[in-house]
Amino acid sequence: MTNHWVDIKNADVILVMGGNAAEAHPCGFKWVTEAKAHRKARLIVVDPRFTRTASVADFYAPIRTGTDIVFLGGVINYLLTHDKIQHEYVKNYTDFSFIVREDFAFNEGIYSGYNPEKRNYDKSTWDYERGDDGFAKVDPTLQHPRCVYNLMKQHYSRYTPEQVEKTCGTPKDKFLKVCEMLASTAVPGRAGTILYALGWTHHSVGAQMIRTGAMVQLLLGNIGIAGGGMNALRGHSNIQGLTDLGLMSNLLPGYMTLPMEGEQDYEAYITKRAAQPLRPNQLSYWKNYRAFHVSFMKSWWGDNATAENNFGFDYLPKLDKSYDMLQVFELMAQGKMNGYIAQGFNPLAAAPNKAKISLGLSKLKWLVIMDPLATETSEFWKNFGEFNDVDPAKIQTEVFRLPTSCFAEERGSLVSSSRVLQWHWQGAQPPGEARSDLEIMSGLWLRMRQAYREKGGKYPDPILKMTWPYADPESPTPEEIAMEFNGKALADVTDPVDKTRVIAKKGEQLASFAQLRDDGSTASGCWIFCGSWTQAGNQMGRRDNSDPTGIGQTLGWAWAWPANRRVLYNRASCDLAGKPFDPTRKLIAWNGKTWSGPDIPDFKADEPPENGMNPFIMNAEGVARFFARDGMNEGPFPVHYEPFENPLGYNPLYPNTKEAVSNPAARVFPDDRAAFGTAKDFPHTATTYRLTEHFHYWTKHARMNAIIQPEQFVEIGEELAKEVGVVAGDRVKVSSNRGHIVAVAVVTKRIRTLTIEGKKVQTVGLPLHWGFKGLTQPGYLVNTLTPSVGDGNSQTPEFKSFLVKVEKA
Repeated sequence: MTNHWVDIKNADVILVMGGNAAEAHPCGFKWVTEAKAHRKARLIVVDPRFTRTASVADFYAPIRTGTDIVFLGGVINYLLTHDKIQHEYVKNYTDFSFIVREDFAFNEGIYSGYNPEKRNYDKSTWDYERGDDGFAKVDPTLQHPRCVYNLMKQHYSRYTPEQVEKTCGTPKDKFLKVCEMLASTAVPGRAGTILYALGWTHHSVGAQMIRTGAMVQLLLGNIGIAGGGMNALRGHSNIQGLTDLGLMSNLLPGYMTLPMEGEQDYEAYITKRAAQPLRPNQLSYWKNYRAFHVSFMKSWWGDNATAENNFGFDYLPKLDKSYDMLQVFELMAQGKMNGYIAQGFNPLAAAPNKAKISLGLSKLKWLVIMDPLATETSEFWKNFGEFNDVDPAKIQTEVFRLPTSCFAEERGSLVSSSRVLQWHWQGAQPPGEARSDLEIMSGLWLRMRQAYREKGGKYPDPILKMTWPYADPESPTPEEIAMEFNGKALADVTDPVDKTRVIAKKGEQLASFAQLRDDGSTASGCWIFCGSWTQAGNQMGRRDNSDPTGIGQTLGWAWAWPANRRVLYNRASCDLAGKPFDPTRKLIAWNGKTWSGPDIPDFKADEPPENGMNPFIMNAEGVARFFARDGMNEGPFPVHYEPFENPLGYNPLYPNTKEAVSNPAARVFPDDRAAFGTAKDFPHTATTYRLTEHFHYWTKHARMNAIIQPEQFVEIGEELAKEVGVVAGDRVKVSSNRGHIVAVAVVTKRIRTLTIEGKKVQTVGLPLHWGFKGLTQPGYLVNTLTPSVGDGNSQTPEFKSFLVKVEKA
């Protein structure tokens, strides 16, 4: 979240799209109701189903799943053509005026640099023109035909209200009403927020859906202000923390990245990531990458990480490819993986295409499950009849189940959607022989290190030279880990200007990532967490909820990264002179000497406004990007691509380009492509979702939840029910090209028939909570139906839009 949960109460317009906050995030939804009650905020819901969130909304618009970029692109077109944008904001704080290279091109759904054989792009043309000084060229008048503003207007000109209706199935009048309501926030004094969840991320273009929403918010001036922002509603209490700490295969903690196989040179590795400013007087805070990286390496390898060995850079693995979830199970299915550790993960239920996952697990030599519960994955080798029809005699995988404690049986920090690190205390002892994840992982690590000591290995240095400084090596405490994430001074740290002034003595906890150094004198396990456990103690355990301003800026409650800042990019809440656009919801302001206010400035606190430093300090340009010059694999402007299984068979925006039907840079393997179905055999569009009464695959083990929602069901609209000859309570068979499930039919008015390109399209709703383990009635795993294809950037599977066939069972 760019903002935080409580800040939602400051919004005047709230768009929930790609999520169902009332049902999937009921506690956080409290702040939506606060905004409606106290600010008379208007709540808009755009969703394929009329959800519980829609039931309390001021306005609801239906949409075909997988077409959100068309809808949002239409909003962008509306805002530009009707001049409903925050002019002062976009002119000064975005790349509107930046001039793009002459050889950049976009032709009928495909950008310049595309390689159809490799299905990827050479992005060299996706950049700004540079002057002799190395800075990007700009045209403040916005007259240059290749400035970002004009390219964006041209790009989204085809995303008309008529095109939205034909592609999304959203009636034109409803679409225009949403546009009008959002456009009302394009002025100082009004704020709009967007809340989204897996309904945007679980697509083959999920990252680009989120970017399109962010572009809408930038046009309206809604990023960096109270009541604004792009706010991701996380599905677990610590999903934010997992990504912060780099659990994706290509990440290091703090959103640093592992080197690739071709990056053997340390200086080149650092230079590529430490981007220098692209405009005068900009900060480009990633230029400090070396200090973050060196401090991280010191936290892992201690005295063994020295300047002479590039601070242990050679110890890091160099990736030949991304080992994301889809890649791992592809290798597993090919028989190219010996073992797998599933820690707090139930891939048989949570990964796409259950048949492929089961095949891969069956080819392992060993499988370790670390979980408080017996999961479908831990029992994959057992026959559960129609729900898991396997022959145990043919599965040679040796399964080890290591029972872990759960969150209530542990102490430590959780990182919420709001980027708030909040310490929690242990509520109960774990049962039986269950151990904490820390203790189990430490035990595995120590035994692995001992094996290297005794038996050697091809390259033992990264293992043998790693530091392990815990009082009890077998069981590090959460406090020790938290202090390590924060970091400490390994030598006296001095002020960068006044070298005689010591700002952190050797051995002390650091106060901020601004104290990290690139000379090996500091250590920090996660630079963005630096400040969470200082010399003053555990900042995450603070419980001061005082809020003098009344806008929810409780800076004394726990601690938020970065630097306890609650609203990111908050410099953008002020004009060029440092005066808040909306004084009634002030976050920061320039008082003549410094930036101050109820939030922590996302900026250099003593930087005068007249110096011209812009708010988006992590970007080399200093401004927010409409034109994503790097980082996105499909292109610098989001484009509508159809889901890989879609009811049309072509892209209605680019019908003559075969490569542009679906995401040309998506994550898909040849055998998985062969498993896709077509509308001829599977005429109905399906989407998955969660219910309030269950939490993923956990609560089916809890008796009360099992009583409330005991049996698997699917939702279908009344018209589809008539077509297939079923009534409420009948059992239906739902099939895809990968398998089938059987469940009770809930016939509802909540899902309507949509007309797409003159064709009727039916949507099927699939709650995902059931399986063959737990106290609920046994059910099918919904991922039996889902295709194995991932987003082109995050590799997140496309669970929210695929094809099925519904028939009476």
